[in-house]
Amino acid sequence: MNLGLGIDTGGTYTDSVIIDLDGGKVLSKSKALTTRNDLSIGISNSIDNLDASLLNKVKLVSVSSTLATNSVVEGKGCRVGLIVAGYEFDKSIVVEEAIQIRGGHGLNGEKKEELDLDMAKNFVLAVKDKVDGFAISSYLSVRNPEHEIALKRMMEPLTSNPVVCGHDLSSKLGFNERTVTAVLNAKLIPIIADLVASVKSVLIARSIDAPLMIVKGDGSLMGESVAKQRPVETILSGPAASLTGARYLTGEDEAVVIDVGGTTTDIGILRKGKPRLDPEGALIGGWRTRVRAADISTSGIGGDSRVVVHNGRIHLAALRVVPLCIACEMYPKVLEKLEKARNICLRPQPSYLDINRVNQSTEFFVFSKEVNGYELSQQEKAFVELVKQEPRTVQEISEITKEHPFSLNYKRLEEIGMIQRFGLTPTDILHAEGSYVEFDPTPSKIGVGIQAGALGKSPTDFCQAVKTAVIEKIATELARKLICEETGETSYCKVASDFVNKFVKLENGIDYSCRMKLNKKIIGIGAPVGTYLPRVAERLGTELALPEHMEVGNAVGAITGSIIETVEILVKPKQGMGVMDDPPCVLHSSDEMREFETLTEAVEYARRVGAEIAAERAIISGAEDVEVVVENNEMRAKLGRDWGNDVLLEIKILATAIGKPKQFFEGRGR
Repeated sequence: MNLGLGIDTGGTYTDSVIIDLDGGKVLSKSKALTTRNDLSIGISNSIDNLDASLLNKVKLVSVSSTLATNSVVEGKGCRVGLIVAGYEFDKSIVVEEAIQIRGGHGLNGEKKEELDLDMAKNFVLAVKDKVDGFAISSYLSVRNPEHEIALKRMMEPLTSNPVVCGHDLSSKLGFNERTVTAVLNAKLIPIIADLVASVKSVLIARSIDAPLMIVKGDGSLMGESVAKQRPVETILSGPAASLTGARYLTGEDEAVVIDVGGTTTDIGILRKGKPRLDPEGALIGGWRTRVRAADISTSGIGGDSRVVVHNGRIHLAALRVVPLCIACEMYPKVLEKLEKARNICLRPQPSYLDINRVNQSTEFFVFSKEVNGYELSQQEKAFVELVKQEPRTVQEISEITKEHPFSLNYKRLEEIGMIQRFGLTPTDILHAEGSYVEFDPTPSKIGVGIQAGALGKSPTDFCQAVKTAVIEKIATELARKLICEETGETSYCKVASDFVNKFVKLENGIDYSCRMKLNKKIIGIGAPVGTYLPRVAERLGTELALPEHMEVGNAVGAITGSIIETVEILVKPKQGMGVMDDPPCVLHSSDEMREFETLTEAVEYARRVGAEIAAERAIISGAEDVEVVVENNEMRAKLGRDWGNDVLLEIKILATAIGKPKQFFEGRGR
């Protein structure tokens, strides 16, 4: 029996599954809380809840993770020195050291100016002890990579730090986007290396001897060695795994996949059985990259979203907090404090107050971890010391420090991860009403009672109101995603907003009503989807699929993907010669720029070399039984009838190598 172990380290939970790779059956599954300070603890806890008798039969391990995505959003990573050649880069790109030198190329691959290697060398020698890695981006290196190659060759004897070139990560135009991609890749190298080391230490401790794969942002897999070289490709790994898992569990080729997690809800689309990719590259943390990734719409609504009662209304904030039902398991004293909070009446809070500054008697802060590199004010130091002692509310800290609650500056401490907030969440709502119970529901019921009382509602009505708010939020995000997908627009007017509100809330206006019907089925992934998605599907007039094992769908997707490596080579006729039948051409690839006397020779060379490179990359990533498909995509300009034939502008040769990950079988050596 050949078994695979899939692991997904999400923002809240770490899921794991063992699957029979031959029969496709899920044999064992598990969930455990993700331990952000040390991922190996959460991974260990999740694996330890699996059927232990199956672990020694595991022949393949694959991991999907939100680690790269979260690191980019949170601005984490190693210190990077950036060298750009031939063009001014966006100064908002966050790097520790940077220099711009002469060099770069033109659109046809011609040298723009001589490369200033001496200036680059002096820069490397000056900053090599101040950074942990280097990124190189030369203008139009996708048309001619020689300057990036020369810079990397010059730097290798000077530093042991990793050196990343933009042309190795993308063949698409876009200097700033390629520069961002190179910088993020350099920043993420130690983070993904730590993830790989954490997973391997857990596997070794359990005598699991199998290859380790990592899920890429497009849902395909790559080997651990490649992941450590190109970690930026793991951005959106977790959401992409949910799409792959949804396809595997349902067999649906065309569907909308909604993954409701603890921290976020991710929405993606399956087209012809594959995740729909973002043609421009992943957009993450406000940065447009050139990373091939699934086109995912992420909204800050999940099981651990913050439920706030303010100004007579229920609000759902994107901030992730630890649910009360989990908090009391970690800190039993929270239950005692919640009991006391029944009788606490908070001071009136201004109606105009930002929702993130609203204090709740059901919210507590605890110390999370020490964070270096930040100088704390006296007030911040006092706040940290008090929450180190025990969980405390803002009101408690205000009474101890004699400072007004609104003057306490705890927001920065929360943003840098030094403190953690506990509070009422949709997870608590489900625990309080009994529809989903994994922990002691007592603290959840108390929290619901307090907040329901503040609104003059019964606990039952309060729970229903929060669930409705979650349903309407998910339905709104889904509608926005599909409207933008259909129209190609990223924003819409007040009229469109009114239509969306009417069909999401099933409201009738004075003169008209509006309903929407999806032409695709919805597939739900995640533990709480059975509570929310039936009413989402009802509002949007479509069918809902809730597959078996949906609560661990990401982990299923992690272990059932394929290794896919794609190589793109561009062939362009020489200037003014595109009308010829077999014109002389220039070839542009990630390794070279090369001239050919005829189009036929250039295309034959590109197809052969592209197939070889794609197959080699797939094998390096751990694939076996590799198949390669090569496509020619021509771009022509149509001329008038009196002007002769069309003009050939370019041919893109796309070589795609596909294979399943190599497994360790009995009798097979490493």
